[in-house]
Amino acid sequence: MRLPIYQVDAFTDRVFAGNPAAVVPLERWLPDEQLQAIAAENNLAETAYFLRSDDVFELRWFTPAVEVDLCGHATLATAFVISTLLEPGRDRLDFVTRQAGTLTVTRSGDLFTLDFPSRPAEPVAAPDPGLAAALGGPAPVSVLAARDYLVVYEDEAAVRALAPDMAALAKLDRYAVCVTAPGADGVDFVSRFFAPAQGIPEDPVTGSAHCTLIPYWAARLGKTALSARQVSARGGELACALAGDRVRIGGKAVLYLEGAITV
Repeated sequence: MRLPIYQVDAFTDRVFAGNPAAVVPLERWLPDEQLQAIAAENNLAETAYFLRSDDVFELRWFTPAVEVDLCGHATLATAFVISTLLEPGRDRLDFVTRQAGTLTVTRSGDLFTLDFPSRPAEPVAAPDPGLAAALGGPAPVSVLAARDYLVVYEDEAAVRALAPDMAALAKLDRYAVCVTAPGADGVDFVSRFFAPAQGIPEDPVTGSAHCTLIPYWAARLGKTALSARQVSARGGELACALAGDRVRIGGKAVLYLEGAITV
């Protein structure tokens, strides 16, 4: 069986930056074991699979190790592939997912905006005692949690300087760890994201983490429109907004690779 495959760099306007995702269109769902094997072979943070169902698209995401409940950059990459290559000019896409409900992506020029659920974090009275040490930096200002730990630092320099112990992070009692701090030079906040237990030591740009980052920074800064930067080695830019119990996450994307896989 030959399947088309696209590799897209998301949350960036140039190749070799942002977060790479594989996008694989399907005509029917393959066995989960095969979907996971393809994702492991791709060895990217996410491989997205989609198939058309009437006028919407069913969408699933896999890391090299597990299927995930929500993924931003691979959703953006999928929307880019459909509206740029497969159905040029399409400016709205509705993705039906298994755990995150229906996710809408709209396109305006080269900007794609994801409509995702807001996932506010709450303070953690007793975070995992190994958390701060595992992150390999100074003591954080505060620790909150939603799906992931949200660890807040004093400034961007502290976030950039973190040298996490990935083996220790993989043993923590949450899905992943997002670290954040106020930004500078017109950026409201910065972040990094670590999910070694899910097969992703450091994710370059994490859309789903902004479901938690946006409500936190909107409340802290007293505004609903925010600019964000993920300060991984590849880096990425996100235009963010809080809209009630939803968040808007905007970004660009660029095609890196187009081909076929044989399974």
